Amino acid sequence: MIVPETLENIANNAAQLGVLDEASLATLKQSWPDLRFTLCSDDDMPARMPPALRRERFNLYLVGGGEHCLSLTDNPQQAIGVVLACVDAEE
Repeated sequence: MIVPETLENIANNAAQLGVLDEASLATLKQSWPDLRFTLCSDDDMPARMPPALRRERFNLYLVGGGEHCLSLTDNPQQAIGVVLACVDAEE
């Protein structure tokens, strides 16, 4: 489960990190060791799934782990991780 306050804290920390890269993910993983983190481009995310949280440079999506498979979810109760999806500056 990822409560809204945790998602806000993740977004705030990611924003302070500047460039989002593997080193940024490692920092976030240290702060939230029980969560899974993935980094990608927002263009790689399915249009049918709205972000759980939007920021200027990135969007956050929730990852659920039900039934032994990872998938995107809109249910914070099922969330076990976060996708940081970088938004292209030209969008």
